[in-house]
Amino acid sequence: MSDQEREDNQEVYHFSPDESVPNHVAIIMDGNGRWAKNRGFKRSAGHRAGMDQVKIIARHANKRGIKALTVYAFSTENWKRPLDEVNYLMQLPIEFFDEFMPEIMEAGIRVTMIGLHEKLPRKTKKVMERAIKETAHNTGMILNFAVNYGGRNEIVEAAKAMAEDISAGKLKPQKLTEEDFEDYLMTSVLGAYQNVDYMIRTSGEERISNFMLWQNAYSEFYFSSLAWPDFDEKAFDEALAVYQKRQRRFGGL
Repeated sequence: MSDQEREDNQEVYHFSPDESVPNHVAIIMDGNGRWAKNRGFKRSAGHRAGMDQVKIIARHANKRGIKALTVYAFSTENWKRPLDEVNYLMQLPIEFFDEFMPEIMEAGIRVTMIGLHEKLPRKTKKVMERAIKETAHNTGMILNFAVNYGGRNEIVEAAKAMAEDISAGKLKPQKLTEEDFEDYLMTSVLGAYQNVDYMIRTSGEERISNFMLWQNAYSEFYFSSLAWPDFDEKAFDEALAVYQKRQRRFGGL
C-alpha cells in the first residue's frame, strides 16, 4: 500500500499484538490478472505473483496467531476461463509446494483442502494430497486451500450426504441441528475453526462470489482496494487492526 493510499484512509488503525485476532481468516485473492495487465505482463505473471503472496501471508498469519487461513485458489466457475490459463493455474500448486514445503514443515503448518478433488488434474490432485498427508501431524496454523470449490455446491453435497444417512436410519430428521449439518460440510476438516471470523477480499470488489456461504454467516468482512499481489504483511496487519476495532454481536446486543 502506498503512503498516499494510507493518507486517503480517514481512519487508520494500528495492529496490537495484545488484542485478539480472528481464529479463522478467509481470503478471496482477487486482482492477479488486473495487477499483471497494469504492468504490461501476461495474466500468468499475475497468478505467479499471487502464488508468491500466499507464501508471504501464510507465513505472517501463522506468526500473528491465526488458527486457520483459507485461501480461495480456484472456484468451480473458474473452469470457464481460457484453457491455457486454467492449465497454468493447475500447475501452480505443484510449484507452490515444491518451493514452500520445507518452510511449511519448519513452521508446523498443517495443509488441508476443500473442493471437488476428483475433478482436478492427476498431478495437481497428487501434490495436494501429498501435502495434506505430510503435514497431517503438524500443530501450527491450518492453511486451507479452496480448490475447485463453490459454496452452493458444498451445501448441496452436504445435504445429499445427510439425506443418505437419514434414509439409512443413521439420523433422525426431527433432532437435526446446525451443528449436525456442519459435520457434512467440507470445512469439517477445520474442526472448531470451520466457521469464518474474518473474510478479506482484495482488489476493490465487494462480493463473496460463492465463497463459504454457510461459514460466512456471522463473519466480519473487509474489502481492500489493493490487488492480491500487493497485499503485503503491512496490509494484512491493517486489516487485523480493523477487526480488532469491530464488535461482534452475533445478533445480540
